[in-house]
Amino acid sequence: MAEETIKGTPVTDGMIQDWADEAEAGYDVEKPRKRGRPTIGDGPGAVVPVRMDAALLEALNARAEQERVSRSEAIREAVRAWTQVA
Repeated sequence: MAEETIKGTPVTDGMIQDWADEAEAGYDVEKPRKRGRPTIGDGPGAVVPVRMDAALLEALNARAEQERVSRSEAIREAVRAWTQVA
């Protein structure tokens, strides 16, 4: 039987025992973890495909990396500034 791994790390008996102990101790079901992407604005977001030439895309990627934000967030911020929406 092949050795089980999680993200390349071999799963040990000790890890399995730790997980079992954690499960047996119980979880706080009153406060479930949120799943999915965080909401943007007041409701669900719409996907808006945009075409860019190579130079514009390269500039966008460079600025987003410089500001340490995702490309999507950089585009949203630019659109907010252009439309003057908070």
